[in-house]
Formats: sequence, C-alpha cells, structure tokens
Amino acid sequence: MSTYTTDKASPFTRAVISAMRKLYPEELADKSFDNTGLLLEAPFDPIRRQMNSVLLTVDLTKAVADEAIERKDCVVVAYHPIIFRGFKALTLADTQQQSLLRLALEGISVYSPHTAVDAVPGGLGDWLADIVTGTLPEPEPSTHTADKQQVPDQNPDEKRDISRERGSGDEPETWPKNKRFGRPSLPSRTSTYSRPTYPRPADLDKTSDLSTAEIKHTRSVIHPIEGIQGFENAGMGRLISYNTPQPLTHLIERIAHGVGSPKGFPVAIPQNKEVEEIQIRSVGVCAGSGHDILKDCDADLLFTGELSHHDALRMTEQGRCVVTLFHSNTERGFLSSVLQQKLTRTLKEEWERVRQEVKGELDGKAELNGEWEDAVKDEDVLVEVSERDRDPFGVVILQSEQQGKPLR
Repeated sequence: MSTYTTDKASPFTRAVISAMRKLYPEELADKSFDNTGLLLEAPFDPIRRQMNSVLLTVDLTKAVADEAIERKDCVVVAYHPIIFRGFKALTLADTQQQSLLRLALEGISVYSPHTAVDAVPGGLGDWLADIVTGTLPEPEPSTHTADKQQVPDQNPDEKRDISRERGSGDEPETWPKNKRFGRPSLPSRTSTYSRPTYPRPADLDKTSDLSTAEIKHTRSVIHPIEGIQGFENAGMGRLISYNTPQPLTHLIERIAHGVGSPKGFPVAIPQNKEVEEIQIRSVGVCAGSGHDILKDCDADLLFTGELSHHDALRMTEQGRCVVTLFHSNTERGFLSSVLQQKLTRTLKEEWERVRQEVKGELDGKAELNGEWEDAVKDEDVLVEVSERDRDPFGVVILQSEQQGKPLR
C-alpha cells in the first residue's frame, strides 16, 4: 500500500475536524486543565474505509466504542476527552486505552471539543439557559409537593406523619416531648425497587418545545473569553435574570422536560423554606462540575451537573437553591437538540470542500486514483447520536409490588 494512505487520516476525518473547529474553536477551551481537539488520528485505509458517518457521545466508553465499530463510523466526537494526561504506555489492560487501540485498528478517529462547546455563543451554556427561560408546550403546571408524607410503621394500621417528626412546630399537646426517633421501620417484603432509570434518549431532543419568547429575561456570560474574532460573546457559564420572579417548582418542571424527563434529581433548598414558596429571580448555569464557574455567582438558583456536599451546604446556608442532574445529564441532551443538526449542516459544506481538495492532491497520481476514487466520490454525510452513551448514575425508586420487580 502506498505510504500516502498510512500517514494521513481519511479525507472525511479531515472534513469532520474542520467542521468542529469552525463551530467550536479550540481557542475557546479552558487549556488550564482541558485536552480538546483531535485525540486519536486513525490512518486511512481506502481499501477498508469506514462509512462517512460521525457518532456523537458524551463519554467514550467501551460500550460506545463497540457501537462505533459495529456501525463502521469514521469519527467519534466525544464531548469529554478520553485522554486528559500523557500516556507512558498504551496497553490492552487499561479499558480506556483498549478502546482507543481498538478504534485505531478499525480506522476510527476521535475528536473532543469539551469546554469549547461550553463557551461558544449558542453552545452548551446557552442551551441550559434556554431550558430555564423557556415555557413548556402545555400550560405551566401547578406543581406542588405533598403536605404530609405517610410511611408504613411496624403496625400496618398506624401511619406516622413525617412533618411532625421533623419539628414543624404544630405538634399536638399529647406528642411526647422527649421522644427520640430512630430509623423508619423497614417496609414489608412486598415493597420492591425499580431498576436504575436514566433520562430517556427519545426525550433528549425536546428542548425545541421550550419557547424562549414568553419569559422575559436578560442573559450574560459569567466568565467572558475575549480576543477570539467572531465569538465576542463567548465564555464559561451563564447568568439569567428574570424580569419577573419564577416559581422554583416551574423551573424544576422545565429542567426535567429539557433533559429527558429523569425520574428524579437532587434539589437543595434552605432548611427554613418549602419548595412551593420559593421564587427565583436569577439562575447561574454551568454544565458538568459547576463549582469553579458558579462559586462567586450571585444567583438565587445554581443549575449544574454536580456540586460537592459542602458547596451545596454553603449555598443553602446563604439562602440559595441548587439543582444538579448528575454530571453528564446536563450535557447529553445538547448532542441531539443542537450539535447533531449544526454539525450535519456544516459538515456537508466542509466535506464538499475537502473532496475538491483531495481531487486536486491526487491529480497526476494515477497509481493512487483507483484507491481513493470511492472515498472522494461518496457525497453522503451522516451524524448520529450514540444510543449507548449514558451517565454512570441512574435513579432507583422504591415501588409497590404492582409497580416493579425485586432487584436480584
């Protein structure tokens, strides 16, 4: 085989890289810790070439690598870099290195945009901001929590009122003042737990249902990035200030709708407040781990992927609220809602340009024309979102016997 085919990536890979850099310039990434760009450049074998297709994922796991190999994709665009630090060796013993070696063997390259996607105007930060400034397709729900939660006691004929146990201040006179409460009694054997649930992939592209026109607000960048021509409003994190305060319950509904209707997610509120009574005037948003971006953000609500125990405590002690979704659930919906369409459109343009360039490079090289002919005449472009990518954490829910099956 000619050396030309072993020291270059495929023409389609070149088009994908060019399209990604146009949409999300690597100069916007936070280079203090991030590792963005082309992380694995697989040599091109025109005799055994891949499809002109891109697989989008948040994390490049073994399951996603298997998926890309089965589909014969040309490039995996993984939002999170699979390589953060330098390698001293590449072996099959390490599962992530194993995935990289297998992909290289199959001729599949890997590109990671990570924080460049967070920072770009219209990118991940603005997508999250759109979720908390949009309205649901139906009328806003009259969301509320139960006034009293009942749980089974040892005696099935009796019910305990948890609101009394937490010291709500309205205990009856006969309530024992020195009573110490231990762990709630175990439910009967008929109680079961659901299997872990994750945001539904079919619902991850529904943020287009959220109309931003009806909720008046102003939006600003928390940590601006300057000096990148054409991306003047870039930066990390977004601060949303509403013209009219919004009920926290409505924001929770919008967030659930926007990220694929998860069965549940953590919400932290001040201990002297109830969810129903909280009004939100401003929201700070940041995908993934938001502490560094949001720690000095003066907002009523912090909306991010994850926040440490002590950081959340500090926020609630200050009278603020926190919504977290597990790290990657603040990122995954962006792939199908925004990136898939944007990359498809830009990639079609870049692929046509690269095809013409390659034809010019091959002009006069008759010995290579046969090998490369199929590669440059294929006009197809396909960008799809992984069906196997998911956050490591799911939600397990206590159910009645009729609702679920026992975990074994």
